[in-house]
Amino acid sequence: MFAIIRTGGKQYKVAQDTYLQVEKLDANVGDKIQISEVLMVSDGTTTTVGAPIINGAVVTAEILEQGRAEKVIIFKKRRRQNYRRKNGHRQHLTTIKITGIKAA
Repeated sequence: MFAIIRTGGKQYKVAQDTYLQVEKLDANVGDKIQISEVLMVSDGTTTTVGAPIINGAVVTAEILEQGRAEKVIIFKKRRRQNYRRKNGHRQHLTTIKITGIKAA
């Protein structure tokens, strides 16, 4: 069984007992969360597609870690103008483990 969920503005295909890094969620390590924005659920024989979400479908997950991604360097330069700007960014991420998928 798998589901397609939406969190942090992105869509993810998840199954039971899979690990996933998503945009930062406001929860503590060890908390259980429920993701209600389920776009599609399939159990191998039947597939349910929402318009845009499936009412009553819930994916449960456990927060494993709050962390940050690798640093991305932003470098801007205009040639012959003595213009150089260097900046960096580290995105906040949350690692979750999918513990259950409940279709509507």
